[in-house]
Amino acid sequence: MRWTKQLSDGIKKGIRNWLNIAPAGPYAIQISETMDFELSAIRNRIWYRGDSNELEQLYQQSNEYADKYKFWASRCTPGMEMRKIHTGLPSLIVRILNSIVISDMNEFEFENPKQEMLWKEIEKENKFRKKLEKCLKEVLYIGDGAFKITLDTSISQYPILEWYSGERIEIVREHDRLKGIIFKTPYVEREQQYILHEYYSYGMIKNELYKGNTLIPINSIEATKNIRDWEFDKNILLAIPLQVYESAKYEGRGGSIFDGKLDSFDAFDEVWSQWMDAIRAGRARTYIPESYIPRNMETGQLMKPNPFDNRFIAGDDNLNEDGKNTIKTEQPIIPHDSYLSSYITALDLCLQGVISPSTLGIDTKKLDNAEAQREKEKSTLYTRNAIIEALQETLPKVVECCINAYNMLLKLPTEEVKVNIPFGEYANPSFESQVETVVKAKQGGIMSIERSVEELYGDSLDEHCKQEEIKRLKAEQGIAELEEPALNTEGMQIDESHSDE
Repeated sequence: MRWTKQLSDGIKKGIRNWLNIAPAGPYAIQISETMDFELSAIRNRIWYRGDSNELEQLYQQSNEYADKYKFWASRCTPGMEMRKIHTGLPSLIVRILNSIVISDMNEFEFENPKQEMLWKEIEKENKFRKKLEKCLKEVLYIGDGAFKITLDTSISQYPILEWYSGERIEIVREHDRLKGIIFKTPYVEREQQYILHEYYSYGMIKNELYKGNTLIPINSIEATKNIRDWEFDKNILLAIPLQVYESAKYEGRGGSIFDGKLDSFDAFDEVWSQWMDAIRAGRARTYIPESYIPRNMETGQLMKPNPFDNRFIAGDDNLNEDGKNTIKTEQPIIPHDSYLSSYITALDLCLQGVISPSTLGIDTKKLDNAEAQREKEKSTLYTRNAIIEALQETLPKVVECCINAYNMLLKLPTEEVKVNIPFGEYANPSFESQVETVVKAKQGGIMSIERSVEELYGDSLDEHCKQEEIKRLKAEQGIAELEEPALNTEGMQIDESHSDE
């Protein structure tokens, strides 16, 4: 037994010596950022604008090493110029996502009728619905932004709701909680640019004026001379940020749907431009003998072909005894299948995880049934749900701030505002298929009248209309709702004590 124990101990020691792994030494990787959030937001805005000239200027001035070899930064060889075409896909994605969300937003539901009437006046004064369309577009392609609530009775008796996009704000956080927002407003006076910083925090608005990076008195220019700091209720912040996604690159800022997609957009433009360039270069070319080429009426010189159409190209005259001068036309073969495959692959990379192609009207296939169409809309539904969740979290705060700002203007106490932001359904089953499903469940005895009405109408009817519909259905089916009989207690004394017996 002793020798077996010595043998096992020796094996353990040998294994321990053999598995002696030295820990890795610390190694630092230094990465230099070439863009801050503001410059990144400006780049995304240029992509949204969709101007080919602006895109080419942007990338040819970029300091990023990888950008020097992108399609929009490349320069053509003299004499071999190529037409660069922008497809407009980024702008189309933002506009479609915006429309399928805003168009389904229903009227706000308040518990307090007075608050509802006040909000309708504020909404009408600020043209809130139209403003929200612009806000949501900028949140999608820039990443975030913020609503600023201002009181100026010389302009309106109601609070003024202003929107600032992400590159014009700075979000201040403390312990991972929102502490305040700095709004930047540029002014130009005497050919000099000034930036007004309005710091909105809880219970305070502080204003500072900068010329470059130098702080100057607030009354230095005409536009800001009457602006004053303001203190109010410490529990109220008259600025509400809005974002859908979180940025993976800039801490505490919102993420754009263009993040990680700009290279794909660049490649998609390159594929389309190459395809169109091949079609232009593949025009039918006519080879004409020199004696047949038209001549200039004034100089008598041979007319030169236009590089756009290549209508005629000179060829040698046939000087043989039996030779004939003939005109030949050639049509190059364009590999459309290869270009189409590259186009579809690049398009899929651009839309992946953001929006479904069928939402943009691409490859809808009219023969698909309703279920197949809904399957194709899943990416759009995920993105739409994320947008709606952000709006349902932020817009009630905006409404509450506006109403309390109005109360502060009238020197009234602040109040709690309870409001619901309902949205309609998108890509839901057809009404006929819903009726068929509900009828089967109802006949099977597994669905009540209340539940069938809820499943059938969803958000298309409000609660009052649903209750009226439930009453009508019960009356038609002979289902009576009996009230609990009341006990006449007049002249009687009821002992409500409980006995253990």
